[in-house]
Amino acid sequence: MNEQDIVALEIGLLVDAVRQAHGYDFSEYANASLTRRMQAWLGKSGYPSFGAATSALLRDVQLCRALVEEVTVNVSDMFRDPAFFLALREEVVPHLRTYPHARIWVAGCAGGEEVLSLAILLREAGVGGQCRIYATDLNESVLERARQGMFELRDMQRYTRNYQQAGGSAAFSDYYVARYGRALFDPALLRNVVFAAHNLATDADFSEMQLILCRNVMIYFKPALKERLLALFDGCLTPGGFLCLGTKETLDQRGIAPRYREVAAPNRIYRKQYGSAVQPGTAP
Repeated sequence: MNEQDIVALEIGLLVDAVRQAHGYDFSEYANASLTRRMQAWLGKSGYPSFGAATSALLRDVQLCRALVEEVTVNVSDMFRDPAFFLALREEVVPHLRTYPHARIWVAGCAGGEEVLSLAILLREAGVGGQCRIYATDLNESVLERARQGMFELRDMQRYTRNYQQAGGSAAFSDYYVARYGRALFDPALLRNVVFAAHNLATDADFSEMQLILCRNVMIYFKPALKERLLALFDGCLTPGGFLCLGTKETLDQRGIAPRYREVAAPNRIYRKQYGSAVQPGTAP
């Protein structure tokens, strides 16, 4: 057995230990991405090997949280992929207006950039008050940052460009105040947001969602976990509701694909059909 095989075995044992002791399941994460992030964490941990770190992880909750912080992907932008948010305004918001109370799930919300982007879009569309956003992530540390609604001021120029390209109708700077090199967003934007820890690999779904965003998350998963995740979303998305994936993610060849049609190619916005008689690719 060579060194690479030994490392792979040690990572497998560590992943199993973390799952059993703390409930975080990384067994269905893509091998290359998981190995790269595990090695980055090990380099910071002070342990000489994954084998040496495993016993400490079993007992140390804070050490485990540091591992989760490193392994999960928490990088995003506000109004990332502006064409997607423009399509969201045009294709999805009119549907949300038909509900007295619409429910939205942002799965894998990271630091809250996408949640705030969505909240701004809904306010400008005049439906912010009738929409409840459920923002979830495995990583409790980034959830705490998301609750604060605060980002680096140096990023605002880039976010402003994204916002404008996404069809923003106001001055982006009206949504935040500058404070000590940070941008603090209007707390009212998060008034209808519920933040919660949720493990997409193991936890159950929420009920009756009209819109689900899970963008640039599945690319880090193995096929079996992708199928589980899509089945999870399908189970709680109401007929006529929308499922939004990342630009490199698709429903092609997936189990739920026959029940959906893409409505805003190439922005990966899919609509769930109203009944079995409706064929993919036709209007409901």
